[in-house]
Amino acid sequence: MSTKAKQSSNETILLDVEGMKCGGCVRAVEDTLLQQKGVCAASVNLVTRTAYLDLTDPSKELEPILDALALKGFTAQLRLTNPIESIAETNSYSAWELWRQWQRLIVALLLLVLSVLGHLAEGGNLEIPVIGTLSFHAALATIALIGPGRSILLGGIRAALSGGPTMDTLVGLGVSSSYLASLVALIWPQVGWPCFFNEPVMLLGFVLLGRFLEERARFRTGRALQQLVQLQPDKARLFLRNGLIREVRVGAIRPGERVQLLAGDRIPVDGVVVDGKSAVDVSSLTGESLPLEASPGTELSSGSLNLQSTLILEVTRVGAETALARIIGLVEQAQARKAPIQRLADLIAGRFCYGVVALALATFLFWWQLGAKFWPNVLDAYGHSLIHAHTAHSPLGSGAQTPLGLALQLAIAVLVVACPCALGLATPTVITVASGKAARLGCLFRGGDVIERAASLKRIVFDKTGTLTLGRPLVSEVLCSLDPGRMFQLASCIEENSRHPLAHAVVHEAKKYKIETLEVISTTTVPGSGISGVIKDVEGVVRVGTPEWIRFEGANWNDQIQNDVESTSLKGKSIVGVSCGTELLGLIVIEDSVRPDASLALARLRKQGLNLSILSGDRKEAVERLGEELGFEESQLGWKLLPEKKLEQIELLRQSGALAMVGDGINDAPALAAADLGIAVGTGTQIAQESADLVLLGDRLEGLPAALILARRTMQKIKQNLFWAFGYNLIALPIAAGLLLPSYGLLLSPPIAALLMAISSITVVVNALTLKSA
Repeated sequence: MSTKAKQSSNETILLDVEGMKCGGCVRAVEDTLLQQKGVCAASVNLVTRTAYLDLTDPSKELEPILDALALKGFTAQLRLTNPIESIAETNSYSAWELWRQWQRLIVALLLLVLSVLGHLAEGGNLEIPVIGTLSFHAALATIALIGPGRSILLGGIRAALSGGPTMDTLVGLGVSSSYLASLVALIWPQVGWPCFFNEPVMLLGFVLLGRFLEERARFRTGRALQQLVQLQPDKARLFLRNGLIREVRVGAIRPGERVQLLAGDRIPVDGVVVDGKSAVDVSSLTGESLPLEASPGTELSSGSLNLQSTLILEVTRVGAETALARIIGLVEQAQARKAPIQRLADLIAGRFCYGVVALALATFLFWWQLGAKFWPNVLDAYGHSLIHAHTAHSPLGSGAQTPLGLALQLAIAVLVVACPCALGLATPTVITVASGKAARLGCLFRGGDVIERAASLKRIVFDKTGTLTLGRPLVSEVLCSLDPGRMFQLASCIEENSRHPLAHAVVHEAKKYKIETLEVISTTTVPGSGISGVIKDVEGVVRVGTPEWIRFEGANWNDQIQNDVESTSLKGKSIVGVSCGTELLGLIVIEDSVRPDASLALARLRKQGLNLSILSGDRKEAVERLGEELGFEESQLGWKLLPEKKLEQIELLRQSGALAMVGDGINDAPALAAADLGIAVGTGTQIAQESADLVLLGDRLEGLPAALILARRTMQKIKQNLFWAFGYNLIALPIAAGLLLPSYGLLLSPPIAALLMAISSITVVVNALTLKSA
């Protein structure tokens, strides 16, 4: 069993977690969760603000977990049972949070504009009373700190006191340090420090601008899930007992009731058609472009679109049990489960704040004790740039007259330049967008770790029945029959009592003849051979089974019939004989048809450079025939493999690289779990199978190459984001610490650094959003 298999005794839950701002927050939340009793695993997503937990007993352990997060400054609550309702509530909260961020930004930008006007007045470009004085700038900085910056300062203090410093801690340290240093310089000019009250105002303005744009972009990343939610209508036309139809809330409908679907209606629940015929668009759920022909007995899933005429649907599943709700729930879990590459970024981001504080301290000590001695021109060059530095404004580090003043200013610059936000957003934004896009394409990845494994595949192994074939044997030909109608009439009456797949094919074909059903008196099943029975008013025993058994039981047989049975054109096909007494009524050829899109899908996979194989429990002739039709070499085929033998073959093939197993998600569960990536092909009712990592909805095998291409593009975006996130900090932090000051006199002004910091966060989110159109 691979390490990705879950323990069945554990229960998975999703928490909504508020208060996270950066990768450091993610690390703090994860560490807090993992320290709680009963938490087996935890994965936190910064973009969706969710935590994915494996718990041994949620009913007993949830409250202490929520309390522990609250002590760290993170408000959490259990995600609603119905994913559709939870997404709607999350969207409402996100819209409110976006509005709150906008209000803070407006105030911050207004203060920033006033600060700029103050600088113009200070330089003599404007003549406005009061504006331009140090007391005016001090007032602006004070308002900025207690107004739009208040939540940042309080959040940073809470995080620091809880032992998990975050981005708010760094920004709070930077703005409060620059404010206090300026206040000291204003009150005691003899310290020789310049005033830079403008730094907190500009820094907070740019930080809040970045956060607003980031929140807006983050809001867009969840649009795919929002579109899925919108597939379920709010109202449905319910049949009442008196025959009337009334429009009611979907939430009020119960299984067993009936609803009416008019042409153009979205299907609100899962159900079975009991009356009417129509074409139904299922592309929103499975990606299948061709409409489904619905008739009595057809199962339909919520979210599908009725195209042509009126249908009457008997409700089978509602609310959280519907296929649409389960799909949304799986996508939510997938977005919360992170890729291994993200764990490295989160680990670094979690330790980032400690590193930045240490670098700021080292910068302070170096420039205070050594820097000015090694390069005295630093103070000479900038110390005389302003006659009275304490009476005017200067960028941090450019107006220092003493080593202590220079050291203090550069240390503050390091604090405000640092940006773990981009590190925290680099991976989850891409995973969120990719998971949503995959769901729209009819592919369900179970997490970021699954996407990463899918991107590194070298080989794919296919099961035969139900995977490369439809898994529904059908009659393809009738041989040696003078009266096919009578043959199918007798055969179907006997086969009605059998559960064998070939029996279903016979019964299905018999319905085409619209024949009368006869009364069966008794039946006897002969394992491995067939079934016999006695039918009222029919002379002789009716037998349906293998040609060898039919012949052995005395049915008329000749060389021509034997030649037909042994014909090379029938190689790999199943042949069923039907006899009544000694009379041979005919031979029925049954075969499991190849999926219509199998050849195209395999061609695309081969074009991607993947090695393909077939491992099946079916007989040699059937596997060889299928392999020849789909372009497989004999060395790529395996037949008559029991489950344990199939597992041995998979372990052997894994030695040549990452391997995926594609099966129908039911009888291939052990093989799916043993492979590096288990892929299930099936309808919406199969999406809850725990053995598969990637589920292809509907009957479309061509979704597999599209899913693997999406996985590779996703990993490319993640690597691009991480390169930018790491690169920004590797360049910005040394410059802020004064690396280029002695040689080039180059400083990174904190307001500019704050703007770059905001741009870095926005860049990774926007880069992730480009995946939608890739």
